[in-house]
Amino acid sequence: MSAAPAFHSYESREDLAEALAAGVAAVLAGAIATRGVATLAVSGGSTPKRFLECLAATEIDWASVTVTLVDERWVPETSERSNAAMVRRHLLAGPAADAHFLPFYIDAPAPEDVAEELRLRFLRLARPFDATVLGMGADGHTASFFPEADDLAAAIDPQTREPVAAIRAPGAGEPRVTLTLPLIVDTRFLALHIEGEAKLAVYEEALRPGPVEAMPVRAVLRAPRDDKLAVFWAP
Repeated sequence: MSAAPAFHSYESREDLAEALAAGVAAVLAGAIATRGVATLAVSGGSTPKRFLECLAATEIDWASVTVTLVDERWVPETSERSNAAMVRRHLLAGPAADAHFLPFYIDAPAPEDVAEELRLRFLRLARPFDATVLGMGADGHTASFFPEADDLAAAIDPQTREPVAAIRAPGAGEPRVTLTLPLIVDTRFLALHIEGEAKLAVYEEALRPGPVEAMPVRAVLRAPRDDKLAVFWAP
């Protein structure tokens, strides 16, 4: 069992976005100063947009940063549901336009059709990541770890050596591809970004005893780590 997360609350979502962006930028800048490069994994959806825009404006050596996604819907970037398209709009602009972006989606009918290419793409990434920012759904999912997902057990297996997993689930809509649990928790700075009273209640429920399969965010909350998970919340 890992240590209890460090919980950071803010009066407004704008304050949260600025604080999280400052923290992530500091981690990335430190990695660049130490090793010359840095890796950042971010989540999709609507919640992180303010944070990504704040981060995009920070003056770090973005050309030395590789940005990737925590997970992705299996749709092209022309789709409004594409996480990659959202990241390009809200993060990869201004100073951050110089970053190297590694998306999931490859032009193929299903992720299984390009499974080996995806596997090699993400195995090449240096580990540990420097910063990973997760979100969480009202159903207790994070990344694409959904309740009732067809391949959930493999995706959250702490011993898996696979970097990515294809996921299909009732609550997921399209097929998805996600980083597996070991890749997500193998990061120097791991943050969970949630907003609103309803999400706070879900998070607090996830901290209580219960099956991981019912609220898969528990796989992250319970994963052993040297550093605490940092939770960022605003009403």
